[in-house]
Amino acid sequence: MVSPSVASPLGFTHTVTERFLRYVVIDTQSDPASPSCPSTEKQKDLGRLLASELQAMGLRDAHLDEHGYVYATIPANTDKQVPVICFCSHMDTSPDCTGKDVKPQIMRNYRGGDIVLPADPTQVIRAADHPALRDQIGNDIITTDGTTLLGADNKAGLAEIMDAAHFLIHNPQIKHGAIKILFTPDEEIGRGVDKADLKKLGADFAYTIDGETAGNIEDETFSADSATITIEGVSTHPGFAKGKMEHAIKIAAGIVERLPKTTCSPETTEGKQGFLHPISISGALEQATIGFIVRDFTEAGLKEKEALLEGIVKDVMKGFPRSTYRLEVKQQYRNMKQVIDRHPEIIDNAMEAIRRTGLTPVKTSIRGGTDGSRLSFMGLPCPNIFAGEHAFHSRLEWVSVQDMEKAMQTIVHLAMIWEERA
Repeated sequence: MVSPSVASPLGFTHTVTERFLRYVVIDTQSDPASPSCPSTEKQKDLGRLLASELQAMGLRDAHLDEHGYVYATIPANTDKQVPVICFCSHMDTSPDCTGKDVKPQIMRNYRGGDIVLPADPTQVIRAADHPALRDQIGNDIITTDGTTLLGADNKAGLAEIMDAAHFLIHNPQIKHGAIKILFTPDEEIGRGVDKADLKKLGADFAYTIDGETAGNIEDETFSADSATITIEGVSTHPGFAKGKMEHAIKIAAGIVERLPKTTCSPETTEGKQGFLHPISISGALEQATIGFIVRDFTEAGLKEKEALLEGIVKDVMKGFPRSTYRLEVKQQYRNMKQVIDRHPEIIDNAMEAIRRTGLTPVKTSIRGGTDGSRLSFMGLPCPNIFAGEHAFHSRLEWVSVQDMEKAMQTIVHLAMIWEERA
């Protein structure tokens, strides 16, 4: 299952597929219930391998820190004063689907149609449901056997950055400024940069390599809040409850039932539409809790949805006069566009790099967030570049060899362009 080296017009030889296949078999699933950093020690298994490979390339400062972050520097080889650029990907895979015992499969020279996964024929990547497959005719598609996720989110990004680093180190005629590498844990549970040391990193700008379709660059994300409603009901013995009991679980169920049914939910929105999404409900007669995530591309949109939620709660509570509620809203991340628009060269350079690979750049928005969302507001402007991953967080996840190679080339071109334009 080793792909042959492929030469590009710029003289690239690719080992990105071999790296990817090496990384995906390491289980790095993160755990939202764990308070530690990283949330699972097994993420460090991959971190140690990546740091070791970077050291073997000659990057002396490459290391895995105690929190599970990998740092490394490719030194500048130019006399120009070039901004320090960082390339970032995350090592963990989603808790939504198992990442243990991944068995990657390669379908050579994809000819179109559905892809049936061999270990579980009920798992079918249907062409009708995955329109991106139309652009993959003749390419090599990597999937799982149908029993796990693949981990292309974000091990494709890891492999692409590693392959680009290897290429730049072994081709010193390509001039570039200092390049920083950052691999993070726990991105999938929203904690990917909690312990990132940006002072140690020392970068001016960054790019996460964690996007979907080849050619895409994403400069805009959702803004995100969490909302928690805690309901205090009235408990009494059920045999003597008439006119006295106010059941917290039933109040919670009433709130969920009153949520909009044709708008404002993930299953009814697309594009720039935000949503209000219940993600958990728990409790007993006396107390119940509902957890929500709130998403929109604007602050005003977030506030509208939070006001809608509180209005629903207040209306439901009118029927339970002796019960009370508490609504707590916490900020999670904000739309990176607010920061990135102040530095147009970040996007301009990325779009030119994509063009130089032979692709047409497409600037898009993410209906979600990345490490770059938070990094941007921590002082490190950081849009997101395609890695080629599709159907992530599921057993139908797939990526093409050729898209990973284009992502690797984009990274190399970016390093060159920042130096050229310095």
